[in-house]
Amino acid sequence: MAAIVELKKVDKVYRGAVDTQALSNIDLAFERGSFNSIVGESGSGKSTLLNIIGILDRPSSGEVWIEGQPTGALNANSLAGLRNRTIGFVFQFHYLLPEFSAMENVLMPYLIGHRNADAVVKKRADELFDLMGIARVKNNPAHKMSGGQQQRTAIARALMNNPTVFLADEPTGNLDSENTAVIYRILRDVSRRFGTTFIIVTHDRRIAEQTDRIIEIKDGRIVMDVLG
Repeated sequence: MAAIVELKKVDKVYRGAVDTQALSNIDLAFERGSFNSIVGESGSGKSTLLNIIGILDRPSSGEVWIEGQPTGALNANSLAGLRNRTIGFVFQFHYLLPEFSAMENVLMPYLIGHRNADAVVKKRADELFDLMGIARVKNNPAHKMSGGQQQRTAIARALMNNPTVFLADEPTGNLDSENTAVIYRILRDVSRRFGTTFIIVTHDRRIAEQTDRIIEIKDGRIVMDVLG
């Protein structure tokens, strides 16, 4: 099966008074619909790797391909458009806009490229709230929801444009074990239903062991890549 995301000989160096080599010679490919985890200690390079996969950051050398398209020659606007169409992001902190309702937050990725949300788009948003199990709070202001509800809203927002790739950086790092289990069940369900490729950064081995593939990063290098 063709790779949906591919990294070829990727290096990342942060320039400064002392240069820092964050990633070294990374070769990785992710198949469509796969469910993957990236693990490693703090400072190992896993979040840098996720940012490069998500074309939020550029490698110092090497190539990043998304859906068979090389991204190195794309300008900032083209990269932003590709991200918005193709990639959904969720982070440890939900980053909801507090002045907007949960529904308005979820519609935001669509509204970036469109003036208004029609009935079809609003129906998709409603379906995502149902999928997340939080339909009853969809009209609540973001700050009037529990931590678990806020993170599920953030996941719904990331899924709004039906991305082919879903990137999550410690998505349950601030949640209790019950909410963590619920969210991972939801992510699995989304992967099965829509064929979405999931790449999840986590420091928790118990979570990683629930994924189909575990990639371990140490000192900016891949030291393990095994099927779960």
